[in-house]
This record gives sequence, C-alpha cells and structure tokens, in this order.
Amino acid sequence: MSLIFKIAPKALWQEAEAAGFFAGAPIDLADGFIHFSGAETVKETAALYFAGQTDLLLIAVESEDFPEEQMKWEASRGGTLFPHLYGKFSVSKAKWVTPLPLDANGNHEFPEL
Repeated sequence: MSLIFKIAPKALWQEAEAAGFFAGAPIDLADGFIHFSGAETVKETAALYFAGQTDLLLIAVESEDFPEEQMKWEASRGGTLFPHLYGKFSVSKAKWVTPLPLDANGNHEFPEL
C-alpha cells in the first residue's frame, strides 16, 4: 500500500464531499493536475505552501487506486518525484481525512504516517 497525501482547506473538502468528487484546489486547476505528496515530502509541502494556515485537512489516498494514465510521478522540488493526478477523484477514495492543526510554534501537527 502506498498512501499519498493532499493538503486542502476544510471548506474545499466539504464542497468536494457535497459534490462527491474532488477536482482540486485553485493551484491544481491552474496547473492541470492535483498535487499530492508522499509521506517523505508532505511535511515540507505543508511548511512551504501552507505555513501558518489553519482549518486544513490531510487527506490520504492510495496511489494504486488510480489508473497509470492518470497518476504520474513527476520530478519537482530538487528532482524529487511527486504524485500528480490528471483528473478528479471520488471522495470515497479517501482512506482517511484528519485535521492538520498548528502547534504552539505555528507548525502543522501531523499524525503518524
């Protein structure tokens, strides 16, 4: 099993739940794919792109739940491979969703990955 992670504002995920699918955050829509991170990179992603943001959720999905033609592992920061989903996904694919609160120092508190 290879879990990958999406960080999203709670309100955006609630909209996805109401619609039945997640089409992406504004950056995903602009880039043409949904940005995911692996367990090794998700904390850095949070620090770089979501610093200080509250009301975030960490959404875990199984990378193998997507067809190869939609899920591409592509080089990004420093050549590290990141999973990119070319298409939307059903919210039922989420293995789990958990809040991503800030600690006293303003860093996001992650569950055990």
